[in-house]
Amino acid sequence: MAIFEVKVPQLSESVAEATLLQWKKKVGDAVGQDEILIEIETDKVVLEVPAPSAGVLTEIVVADGGTVLAEQLIAKIDSIAVAAPAAATAPAATPAAQSARAAAAPSAAKILAEKNIDAGQVAGSGRDGRITKGDALNASAGSTKAAALPSAPVPTGARPEERVPMSRLRARIAERLLESQANNAILTTFNEVNMAPVIAMRNKYKDQFEKVHGVKLGFMSFFVKAATHALKKFSLLNASVDGNDIVYHGYFDIGIAVSS
Repeated sequence: MAIFEVKVPQLSESVAEATLLQWKKKVGDAVGQDEILIEIETDKVVLEVPAPSAGVLTEIVVADGGTVLAEQLIAKIDSIAVAAPAAATAPAATPAAQSARAAAAPSAAKILAEKNIDAGQVAGSGRDGRITKGDALNASAGSTKAAALPSAPVPTGARPEERVPMSRLRARIAERLLESQANNAILTTFNEVNMAPVIAMRNKYKDQFEKVHGVKLGFMSFFVKAATHALKKFSLLNASVDGNDIVYHGYFDIGIAVSS
């Protein structure tokens, strides 16, 4: 028996620890040399950990989601236990299936599977079009909100929320953005919009609207409608951060200042 140790690669000096995402193999599976066993996520990057030798994965020391340090032992491979049946099972996966798995990061693939979302319908923002965890979360949130709309066309007063733990990378990004907001001047961006269609619609219906509802039809109604439509389409903009979780809100709180 020749045992090869699988260890966390050397991390950069500014990175103290990393998080294991999802093992691609389980104990007893045959692995090929340089085959990717797992991906680890640091505050700055996602790294792939290859098998140091062909063989059989005999032990997983640190499970999915575990926090690890550089050079830490995470698994063991027996290079002598490469059996013919194991080699025969390797081609069982079709090229299409292999390419589908390669299109999404392990953490992203897990989220898509849980939400029954086809990876082919998700645009990846990672390298070579790879689907990242953030892409999967956005697709998941959008799918959840879209599925909820037809079943409840009339507001019921419910305030559903979905909590999704942030990845280490996204948590660090949130931390840096908060620091930037606290330490830098906040500027406002203005964009011009063609209001001619809205003005025409308002002029056409304002008298009828006032007769029916007893109030004037102002431009604010159109602004609120546009804002709500945008938040429904891009649900991540309607989310908030609570501790280490991203909270997706299934409702829309829009405050309007009025004169008294």
